[in-house]
Amino acid sequence: MPTTTPAWMDQQVDFNPFATEVSGEEMVDEAVVLGNLLMRPTAEAYDELQRAYDFFNREIFGGELPPCLITLQRETRSLGYFQETTFVRRTGETSDEIAMNPRYFATRSIRESLAQLVHDMVHLWQHHFGVMKSRKGYHNREWAEQMERIGLMPSNTGLTGGKKVGDKMAHYIIANGAFDAAATKLLTEEFKLSWMDRHPIPIAQPLVLPASAAAARMQLPSPAEAAEVEAAGKHVVPPTRPQINPQRTDRSNRIKYRCPACATQVWGKPNLALLCGVNTCNQASFEPVRAVEAVKNPSTVS
Repeated sequence: MPTTTPAWMDQQVDFNPFATEVSGEEMVDEAVVLGNLLMRPTAEAYDELQRAYDFFNREIFGGELPPCLITLQRETRSLGYFQETTFVRRTGETSDEIAMNPRYFATRSIRESLAQLVHDMVHLWQHHFGVMKSRKGYHNREWAEQMERIGLMPSNTGLTGGKKVGDKMAHYIIANGAFDAAATKLLTEEFKLSWMDRHPIPIAQPLVLPASAAAARMQLPSPAEAAEVEAAGKHVVPPTRPQINPQRTDRSNRIKYRCPACATQVWGKPNLALLCGVNTCNQASFEPVRAVEAVKNPSTVS
């Protein structure tokens, strides 16, 4: 029986998964032809993540981390996670997994998304080379110390002053730390995370932190990175922020409020207007945790 060669296979192009500056667009079978370039979204998206993993493994971990399988997963309240020996090859070899959540790619800078990848690479490092074992999901002191060594400060709030160990942990980038320097080097090479989920999860805007030695170590997004996020927003469905449901309060008719500056938390009746009395917080308004927790401080489940 004669066969017909798909039209896209006749395209005489050199595929470069990292190329981004192309013009024109045409759908051809399962490939996307942009100008004279045959694009394969799967190869492009995963090759970029693999390139980042190999780069940080070399620059920060001395190349000692074993290969792992990187996946894209949509866990609503998680930026990403690490899972040991999740996959097995048909020939018997096993692989750990690092999952990244593409629903945050459009609302966070590429540097911040790369920090999440390295966060989970620290989990992989601890699994293979650490000596302090802990129960599943708990981020212990060994993990926290390694995070700080490589330039990410563990914090359960994602801000300065947060707890460094616990079940649900975030982090912030230490200004001029090892990760910050390595990420700058990679991004200078015009590295991108080209593909984003069109239905992103919103996050809070960067806070104006009180002047302190701890706050000075926190690397906030630069104007260029803020512009990068703004540009990404033009290609996605505008995210909507969750609204607090007055019918879903505790039986005691109380809800939790949190100061966005110092992360102090209090309980009170719904719809209270509370101001923080800490001097450095400048009377910041407390926010209902249920309304902002999922978007402001997504946890890192691993």
